[in-house]
Amino acid sequence: MAMDAGKPASWLERLLVLLDWSVLRYLTVGVANTFVGLGTIFACKWFLGLSDVIANAIGYAFGLSLSFLLNKRWTFQFDGAHLPALLRFLGVIMVAYLANVATLLLLIWAGVDSYLAQTLAVAPYTIIGYVGSRYIAFPDQRG
Repeated sequence: MAMDAGKPASWLERLLVLLDWSVLRYLTVGVANTFVGLGTIFACKWFLGLSDVIANAIGYAFGLSLSFLLNKRWTFQFDGAHLPALLRFLGVIMVAYLANVATLLLLIWAGVDSYLAQTLAVAPYTIIGYVGSRYIAFPDQRG
């Protein structure tokens, strides 16, 4: 969709620019991240006999590492410096997580079933994670 140089972009044109193939790749990475994270947690518990808390921390560390690497290289094709991108990514994920928890608590406070609240609270995490990753953690390096 081409935009006229002198005409401001409509909200739909701006949305279509935001929703490119990177959205699908981001969601795919999220699914892979979930399987790796949970798989690691379950393996740590089953094979190593680790506690839930330790297994959870290890699983999230693996999942977060995979998420960073795949989103950096595949989702956003970012070629910039690794450490600054990692620090920005961790900041984005922290904000996304806080939004997730705030949404969860608000929904539970409002009387929403906790399982449904957990499911609904994924939305702000995913949206903030994507937008923050795309524009803050892994900004477009093209001029």
